[in-house]
Amino acid sequence: MKLQVALDILSINTAIKIAEKALKGGAEIIEAGTPLIKYNGVRAIEALRKQFPDSTIVADMKTIDAGSLEAEIAFQYGADIVTVLGLASDTTIREVVRIAREYNGKVMVDLMLVENKLKRVKELELMDIDYIIVHTGLDEQKEGKTPFKDLKLLHDQTFIPIAVAGGITDKNISMIKNLRVDIVIVGGYITKSPNPEKAARTLVKILGEING
Repeated sequence: MKLQVALDILSINTAIKIAEKALKGGAEIIEAGTPLIKYNGVRAIEALRKQFPDSTIVADMKTIDAGSLEAEIAFQYGADIVTVLGLASDTTIREVVRIAREYNGKVMVDLMLVENKLKRVKELELMDIDYIIVHTGLDEQKEGKTPFKDLKLLHDQTFIPIAVAGGITDKNISMIKNLRVDIVIVGGYITKSPNPEKAARTLVKILGEING
C-alpha cells in the first residue's frame, strides 16, 4: 500500500513544504488537491512537478465534463494521474482515459456520491481506468460518515486497483486491514499536523504492520 498526501490547502508554498516533509515521512504520492488547483490554477500542478520531478503527482481535477480538455491541461502541466468523477458520463470518462494514454498518464475515478457504487464499478471495468477511489467527502465527514463501509463492499468485487480517502487518521486506518487497498489517501491528518513528517511516518508504520 502506498500513502498519498492530499494537499487540500490554498498556498502553493505551504503545499510544497508539507509535501517535502510528508515524502521524508514515507509518503509516495503527492496530490494537488482540488482547492489548491481551484485557487491557483494549473500553476499549482506545475510548481509541484518542478519541486518534485521524480515523484508521482496526482491532479485532483474532479472532472465531470469537458474530459479531454481538463485532462490535457493537467497532463501538460506535469500531472502523472488525474481524477474524474464517477458521476461523469461514460463519454467524459473515456475521453479522460484517451488523453491519459497519449501522455502515458493514469486515471482515477472518484466514486464520491455515486449511489450504486458496485454497479458503477462494473461499468468502469470496461473503460480501461487505472484506479477507483472509495471516497467520503469533507462535508459528508462532518456527518460522521467514513469510506470503510463502501470499501468493504467493493474491495473484493473488482480487479481495478483501489484507493481509499476520507478522514483517515492513525486512529481509524486499521479499518482497512484484510481489505484490498492499493493507495491510502490522507489529507488533514498530515496537512494540519504540527509535524507532517511524523504524521506521515506514523501512518506508513501502521500500513507496514497491516501488510505484515
